[in-house]
Amino acid sequence: MSRQSYLFTSESVSEGHPDKVCDRISDAVVDAFLDADSGSRVAVETLTTTNRIVLAGEVRGPAEIDHDRMEAIARRAVRDIGYEQDGFHWQHADVDVHVHGQSTDIAMGVDAADNKDEGAGDQGIMFGYACRETDVMMPAPIIFSHRILQEMADARHSGAVPQFGPDAKSQVTLAYENGKPVRATSVVVSTQHSADVDQDQVRELVRPFVDNVLPMGWMCEEDEFYVNPTGQFIIGGPDGDAGLTGRKIIVDTYGGAAPHGGGAFSGKDPTKVDRSAAYAARYLAKNVVAADLADRCTIQLAYAIGVSKPLSLYVNTHGTGQVDEAKLEGALSEAMDLSPRGIRDQLDLSRPIYERTAAYGHFGRQPDDTGGFSWEKTDLVEAIRSALT
Repeated sequence: MSRQSYLFTSESVSEGHPDKVCDRISDAVVDAFLDADSGSRVAVETLTTTNRIVLAGEVRGPAEIDHDRMEAIARRAVRDIGYEQDGFHWQHADVDVHVHGQSTDIAMGVDAADNKDEGAGDQGIMFGYACRETDVMMPAPIIFSHRILQEMADARHSGAVPQFGPDAKSQVTLAYENGKPVRATSVVVSTQHSADVDQDQVRELVRPFVDNVLPMGWMCEEDEFYVNPTGQFIIGGPDGDAGLTGRKIIVDTYGGAAPHGGGAFSGKDPTKVDRSAAYAARYLAKNVVAADLADRCTIQLAYAIGVSKPLSLYVNTHGTGQVDEAKLEGALSEAMDLSPRGIRDQLDLSRPIYERTAAYGHFGRQPDDTGGFSWEKTDLVEAIRSALT
């Protein structure tokens, strides 16, 4: 029997965290290619350190997205985040671009030809998850961690709290009783800040954002509220720590409350199932919960490079399901085409919608009118119910 009373912790990092700077640059490059040609293939990684940005990877797409254009994209992304520091400045940083054409061997396996449908861009396993802990069917610790930092970033960008710097981290620990979160037992927020405020002032600047995000009465005890526990945090971002694309995959997904297949999302076009199939798995899991077929749902998909059909589909409703899980697996396969092409078409993924995903989580976000976060819709409910009859 699973435990019903326990503590669980998740963390988030802000858009100015070194790894998230890299995720944003890589996804901005993906968007540029897809905007110019929806059939582009992109796999671009970014590294950042003190006043240096390095892009590497392989692409197949319009020649106008050349090295100069990618450099400009990187500088614009860093500017929009807000880095104008001596040690990391959007205008003054050195930018090196080492991006080349896609391997013909990979292209041959992925491309559709004759009677062969488009294959997966790589092998791998992908997971999706949904639950009833929050209004967006996500685990509460990761959603609260994201929202604290997102609201702090909004205040920084608006000028309401100019003392905040771009780099920040949060961590929320919740107590669960009878399997449900009931209160915070500790909250940690570390934020870069200007030199003209001391630690007590930073603590009070942070406090209202935590109070606003946590439900009424959930705030932890004062001695469990940690703000910049190591001391001042003036030097931040890539000047304080090197960043790499794809190092925050648990932050990107479910905060450790559900499995992750291992593949990162950012910098990859939607033929890469690391990204698109993880979105599809979340879409299916969320629609299962929205259809009142389970209170919790984990879904695993598996693919082989160059093969269009998934090798397996696994559903676990954690003892909360209203229908047999094997029957649900069949219904989900009937309700949605889970080939790479089918996923892309169902969720309309061949659009420039990825830069906005690079911080504050890929899941639990609101679908927007330009196609972003389409995998968060619950428009598959009736198709799943119909497939079960």
